[in-house]
Amino acid sequence: MSDHLPLARPAGPVSTGDPPPSAAWVARYPLWDAYFAVLTVAVVAVATSTPPAAPYRVGSVALLATVSVWYAAFGRALMRYGVKGWRAYLYLGVALALYVPAVALASSASFALFVLLPQAFMLLPTMPAVGAVVLFTAVQVVLDWLRFGAGPDARGTLLAAVMVAVVVSVTGGWVQHLFVDADRRAALVDELAASRDEVARLSRQAGVDAERQRLAGEIHDTIAQGLSSVVMLIQAADAELDRDAGQARRHLALAVTTARANLAEARALVTALTPAELAGSPLVEAVRRVVGRFTAESGVPVTLAAPGTQCPLPTSVEVVLLRVTQEALANARKHAAAGRVEVRLERQNDVVVLEVRDDGRGFTTPPAGDGYGLAGMRNRVEQVAGTLRVASSPGAGTTVRAEVPIR
Repeated sequence: MSDHLPLARPAGPVSTGDPPPSAAWVARYPLWDAYFAVLTVAVVAVATSTPPAAPYRVGSVALLATVSVWYAAFGRALMRYGVKGWRAYLYLGVALALYVPAVALASSASFALFVLLPQAFMLLPTMPAVGAVVLFTAVQVVLDWLRFGAGPDARGTLLAAVMVAVVVSVTGGWVQHLFVDADRRAALVDELAASRDEVARLSRQAGVDAERQRLAGEIHDTIAQGLSSVVMLIQAADAELDRDAGQARRHLALAVTTARANLAEARALVTALTPAELAGSPLVEAVRRVVGRFTAESGVPVTLAAPGTQCPLPTSVEVVLLRVTQEALANARKHAAAGRVEVRLERQNDVVVLEVRDDGRGFTTPPAGDGYGLAGMRNRVEQVAGTLRVASSPGAGTTVRAEVPIR
């Protein structure tokens, strides 16, 4: 029978709620085909070689052959693809209707039970399958009772039928239970695979979000601050243009230097390199250059103390501390109106401490800015498992303290 007949894959739900068979079951079903074929040939051979007379044997074999055709044309697709419901009962009903006269013609046809009884458990739920087993096994008992009455032969047939029904029912129910458990495990595996895919998707999304946040911090701490400095220097040069051309040129020269530095930062950012200040130099030297540029641009003196920080640090830690330094100095210039700034970078065992303290106006609540500022610093520090504290009060200046563990 072709596997593409309409019965093989019904268009709508026709089962009693049982899950569809797994791909492994469908792939291995040819083994059942072979089992049924071998037993059918054996039953036909027995039926043709044992009493009664030839005409009865021929009729019995013809009926058994019809059962085989019925299986190939109708029942096989039901069993292979797990189709249940009324089709299953129809198949077994027709098979029973053919089996009864086959056994009536030749008792040896009852060996066909080895083919038909497993099919009952493959098509029906447990209790209906047990009922079908009882019906099939009762056929020989009833026929013997009609032929011989309640004699020893009939009682022997009854005992054998009861034993067959019990063994087949227990075995079939147990096998059905195994298949149900296998289907549940397969469904659980599918669910776990779907959950794993969802976790992977969420992880990728979280990575994308983290990278966006990192890039936002990089742009804020480099290009945005650099452009802000360039604007301020050009404005200062414009103000000095008529009064002091030399001072205006110095402001413009600083603007060009700042613009070039930020161009290098932009190129480093595009090529996913470390900050340009850290390229080829330790953190202390990078901070010293940032401090010197800040003093040149703002005129605010900055002192730098860096005891015990000559040893190299992880690149991720150096980047975070450098960016915190830049942001803290930018805040001191934009918001604090500081007259002096102190920067301290110190390594204490397995922790690096950065402190930026200014003597500016201080604040009670953080000043409104571009929406990044302190939050951006805190996010950066937390990404490397560090902590950030900001202490400030009106008239007492501001202290930014970052502590980052060295892993």
